[in-house]
Amino acid sequence: MSDATTLTDRVEAQLRAVRDPQADLSVFEAGLVENVDVDDGEVTVETDLTALDGETSQGVVEAILRAVDDVDGVESVHVEGATPTTEGRSSVESFDHVVAVASAKGGVGKSTTAAHLACALAADREVALFDADIHGPNAPDLLDVTGPIHSSEEGDPLPVRRGGLEVMSVGLMEDGAPLAWRGAMAHDAVDDLFANTAWRNDDVLVVDLPPGTGDVVLTTLQEVPVDGVVVVTTPFHASVSDTSRTVELFRDNGVPVLGTVVNMAEYVCDCCGEPNDLFDGDATDGLDADVLARLPFDRDLQGTPEPGGVPRAMADLGDAVADALETAGEVSVPDHAVDIRDLPPGERKDRVREAFTDRDSGEAFAVVSDRDPSPVGPFLGQLAEAPREAFDPFEVRRATPDAWVLETVVP
Repeated sequence: MSDATTLTDRVEAQLRAVRDPQADLSVFEAGLVENVDVDDGEVTVETDLTALDGETSQGVVEAILRAVDDVDGVESVHVEGATPTTEGRSSVESFDHVVAVASAKGGVGKSTTAAHLACALAADREVALFDADIHGPNAPDLLDVTGPIHSSEEGDPLPVRRGGLEVMSVGLMEDGAPLAWRGAMAHDAVDDLFANTAWRNDDVLVVDLPPGTGDVVLTTLQEVPVDGVVVVTTPFHASVSDTSRTVELFRDNGVPVLGTVVNMAEYVCDCCGEPNDLFDGDATDGLDADVLARLPFDRDLQGTPEPGGVPRAMADLGDAVADALETAGEVSVPDHAVDIRDLPPGERKDRVREAFTDRDSGEAFAVVSDRDPSPVGPFLGQLAEAPREAFDPFEVRRATPDAWVLETVVP
């Protein structure tokens, strides 16, 4: 091992003892040190302290200087600011994936799920969390991050970094006073932050949407390239009913629904260890979307998540979302399915007739269409010379925003 390498190791080991006083992490874990260069005893530490206020920033610089200067073999030490580049990073279009977290109602654990999901994905990806819940911006409290928000050289707002995770929220810009935004104000505020935030991470952006289907939600759908949405609900029948409508709204706007998260699915007794339902009955069978996770009412999920360090249930959710992103927009149907998407009306009927008449009684039959194929039912009845009731099962589901699937059995 060379002398330079040995000195570099000693310098980095000493720097890991320097803490970010806001995040209570080492300057490496907090992302404050960008690079360490060692050349014949001369050490240059490149830092990004834009997320810290002036007094805190100066204190961190002095702590770095003292720490490195004490390392045997260091002749001089300099701390330089590394100006983050914002070229190509000043909008959400720079991210490889954008995942929205939504709910039909407030109080179901949507923001908690969004914060934990972002931290789970940050275990092996460059992740950012955008708190678009403008009326209840909880991300700063959930992740224990604070402002103020600083600006890049171009004047764009810089997200706060916590470990490797970037966070932007209107809650980082206000002083704790209640937020009262009218529709146009909320639209403009979210639109400005979406368009101008100078993100440095560029893999996955998790967007915490407001509950319901108001202006901010519709703005996000219209102006942000959302790759998929995760919808959070409780097992309570009213919540599930509203969630089903929310799922349909996203699909109507061309947004793939990655699946649902059923929160507060059960409570495990501390004394006897027996699981107990918090709600009478479970209405989630009526959800027309895959269930990605069933989260218990658990104290572990009420803590502050760490980027790359979350409870097992949330880590599993992160894996499920990552898997769902890989297949978002794909239609899972049998190989023999008849694909009539993009065909003229006349050709559609011919294709269905040809495929159906080739099937024997008792064989499965499926159709993939870019519109609701329910009207195909009477046509199949004419071909089979049998009433609609003879087709059992007869199921129609919307697989993606642009694809419907009809599945039945030839009578």
